[in-house]
Amino acid sequence: MNPEIINQLQAIVGSNYIFTDVATRTDYGHDETEDLNFPPQVVVKPATTEEVAQILKISNTYKIPTVPIGGRTGLSGGALAIYGGIAISMERFNKILEVDEKNLQVTTEPGVITQVLREAVAEKGLFYPVDPSSMGSCFIGGNIAENSGGARALKYGVTKDYVLNLEVVLPTGDIIWTGANTLKNSTGYNLTQLLVGSEGTLGIVTKIVLKLLPQNKHNVLLLVPFYKAEQACEAVSAIFRAGITPSALEFMERDAIDWTLRYIDGVNIEIKENIAAHLLIEVDGNYPEILMQEAEQILNVVEQFEIDEVLFADTEEQKNALWKMRRAVGEAVKSNSVYKEEDTVVPRYELPKLLHGIKAIGKKYGFHSVCYGHAGDGNLHVNIIKGEMSDANWNTEVPKGIREIFELTVQLKGTLSGEHGIGLVQKNYMDIAFSKVHLELMERIKAIFDPNNVLNPGKIFPDGE
Repeated sequence: MNPEIINQLQAIVGSNYIFTDVATRTDYGHDETEDLNFPPQVVVKPATTEEVAQILKISNTYKIPTVPIGGRTGLSGGALAIYGGIAISMERFNKILEVDEKNLQVTTEPGVITQVLREAVAEKGLFYPVDPSSMGSCFIGGNIAENSGGARALKYGVTKDYVLNLEVVLPTGDIIWTGANTLKNSTGYNLTQLLVGSEGTLGIVTKIVLKLLPQNKHNVLLLVPFYKAEQACEAVSAIFRAGITPSALEFMERDAIDWTLRYIDGVNIEIKENIAAHLLIEVDGNYPEILMQEAEQILNVVEQFEIDEVLFADTEEQKNALWKMRRAVGEAVKSNSVYKEEDTVVPRYELPKLLHGIKAIGKKYGFHSVCYGHAGDGNLHVNIIKGEMSDANWNTEVPKGIREIFELTVQLKGTLSGEHGIGLVQKNYMDIAFSKVHLELMERIKAIFDPNNVLNPGKIFPDGE
């Protein structure tokens, strides 16, 4: 990169917060997407909105590709600097600015770790429900970029349902607030919701106002073992049709649990040989007697299927162990092999057809998949394992299989991603979900915000579009 540009960036953030060494650039060249690494030419760590604005003015003037980077926990390659250029790390934006207990709101910077924010508001009896599996390391800003969900989305919703207002730096360096700190807003186009889930392609968020809820005091957690994985998927819709809305309903097939139990310590669960899948089911609220009634109703539903003995988590320690197991599945799979993770989502009643189809497609193209996810809202994570597969088949046959999985997903009235975003690795499947007209509308929106295409280019839209 031109030394003059480096000098200009250094003048903005100071010499301690600009990095051109190979080790740092390599470190910031990856997220958790497969084994991909695209080092930027320079890593910059601003601390104020005005610093971000000045950096983007330089990017826009010199037409330098610029990528905002959060906690680097993404699974779609959204934070990868595929064209080099400037990486803007948001890690110094790490302050919770205000917890407004009167209005049940929190104002935060984007570099705050999600779990840190959840714990901070919980100390005041408040609840921020969004809980992605990586919440111990992902940033709130990344959650905004990807519209993250998590285990409790089926009852409480996803990130977009809690974002009231955003301070955003546009690719031109202009600074705007997108909305208002109100629960209702029917004033013009909803730019707040447009920015949520835009994967860092339209602007860089520097302040966030989130809605909070009162904290529930109690929960009941069940682990239900099924002899047939498709029946576990069938049970998901049956539970809702029985009039129960769990706070979490997670699906894990056998390999997911086996690999995870070998990967982590402190979780001792005996899985019988012929068990094919589990549902982890939670109900929460303020009245234990009502929760026990709901748990009994859930038992009545799942007993209609071929299940083994249900485990009630009696203690907080046992509950924490079960959630530790569920949240570690992705890391456990990655520790076994190079893999590709697809983030399919369908109406929950269609989950058995989706799972059946995924396994059939895997047989057709010669790959093994490990499936788990937020079954309560129809979100199934499909981990395709490389294992002993040749590089040739991995690079040619697997993409064909992925395309068929996405075609099936859309046929079932679902879509390509529930919470991981499109980013780099799913962009060439977007034609399955959207018409040419739809994609052109999105591209025009991108061009209005970012006329020089400097902010996170090469993401979302198919190659050649």
